[in-house]
Amino acid sequence: MTEKELNEGLDEEELKEPGEAGSDEDLTKAKAGKKADAGQGPDEDPVSDNAAADEENDTGEASEGEDNKGKKKILKKKKDKKDEQIEQLTDRVKRQMAEFENFRKRTEKEKSSMYEMGAKSVIEKILPVIDNFERGLDSVPEEEKDAPFAEGMRMIYKQLMTELDSMGVKPIEALGAQFDPEFHNAVMQVESGEYESGHVAQELQKGYMYRDTVVRHSMVAVVQ
Repeated sequence: MTEKELNEGLDEEELKEPGEAGSDEDLTKAKAGKKADAGQGPDEDPVSDNAAADEENDTGEASEGEDNKGKKKILKKKKDKKDEQIEQLTDRVKRQMAEFENFRKRTEKEKSSMYEMGAKSVIEKILPVIDNFERGLDSVPEEEKDAPFAEGMRMIYKQLMTELDSMGVKPIEALGAQFDPEFHNAVMQVESGEYESGHVAQELQKGYMYRDTVVRHSMVAVVQ
């Protein structure tokens, strides 16, 4: 029952029983009693009830906001941890790739070094054969140099030197060159009017290089 209906009811009672209405004070007490019977206290304030409801809503929203912040912090922490794991795995992969690349280069270098050592060893064994060829050709008498046998020996010697040259084996220039201990091995000193001092006047044994490596030093005589 609303306040308006209560007031209307009280007015009707006044009209019906004017003798019992009494003073204004009695009328006020009667209205208060009607309100109490309707479940509404005389001192209740609707505005206060709304304020309490608003406060409860604000408290609920604040609690919900704190929950959202907590969830965001948890998600951020998980994301940071995942990024850290990704960074660690990426760094590990990079280091493994670098180690593999170093291993590959080292293996190729060792393989090349082993090949060079093997080739150098074979060339060192062939050089005495070349020396004997040259001595044999130098010992052929002048009148027999055009003989078929001598011509065949020169052709074999030429073919052998061509094949060695294609492999990177080349003789070291010595005669008339400035003495260089990296390429020449001086075994004696001589006097010469043809070459200056410190130059090679005579080549006693030919030296050879395999690519950029000296296989055998030239054995030479140097001008005093």
